[in-house]
Amino acid sequence: MTVGKRQSRPWIVSDELWALVEPLLPKPGPKLVEGRPRVPDRQALCGILFVLHTGIQWEYLPQELGFGSGMTCWRRLAAWNEAGVWDRLHVLLLKKLRSAKKLDWSRAVIDSSHVRAARKGPKSGPSPVDRARPGSKHHVVTDAQGIPLAVSLTGGNRNDVTQLLPLLDKIPAVAGVVGRPRHRPDALFADRGYDHDKYRRLLWRRGIRPVIARRGQPHGSGLGIFRYVVERTISWLHGFRRLRIRWERRDDIHEAFLALATCLITYRHVQRLC
Repeated sequence: MTVGKRQSRPWIVSDELWALVEPLLPKPGPKLVEGRPRVPDRQALCGILFVLHTGIQWEYLPQELGFGSGMTCWRRLAAWNEAGVWDRLHVLLLKKLRSAKKLDWSRAVIDSSHVRAARKGPKSGPSPVDRARPGSKHHVVTDAQGIPLAVSLTGGNRNDVTQLLPLLDKIPAVAGVVGRPRHRPDALFADRGYDHDKYRRLLWRRGIRPVIARRGQPHGSGLGIFRYVVERTISWLHGFRRLRIRWERRDDIHEAFLALATCLITYRHVQRLC
């Protein structure tokens, strides 16, 4: 797999990626006062990616890189996230994969990962695995190959199974071939943290076959040979240093980083498979 390989400067936006992102960005409003010229969107995006990849604090973004100030990049990230840029980019990338018949809907795999929250804020809570310190969870559902279909953020004390249906509902309707857009997998694979007969019945009602490990059974159910793809995708997400610890008090900023990282992982699959 070449998806996980690092580039020398991964924060530099390529022409191919910019061609996908630029049409989705909102048009800037008229400038009301005199001052410095507006930092170009492409340079600001490079600054955002620099922070995402390195984990550096906004105020320490090196000015010699030419990406603008950290506060400028922060404002662009917040504005673009509010405008739904990353969600639309993710749908566009999934559409490319489905057009090339590279999305595997035969099964989806779901899992979550805990991250420490440096500051208390919305969607953080006392972590049961870190002595009740503030923490958050990244919930991820992928296709059979590990291509991320949807991600979400919750408090670290939220039970995984409570996010099963909300995360499935976040999977966008993906067009790209003749017929209706698709947003449901044939089956859903999960570990024993999602073991609950109520949710199995709800999945069957949606036409999704649940394949969920049961509590109390000895390890070695064999699901690991299918479930490893979501754990690999989570490791790719946490390869972006800004996502290893939640530094942002505002949940929407951390969700923006999470959505952008999801788009970058999906884009790498597009490059490899399409």
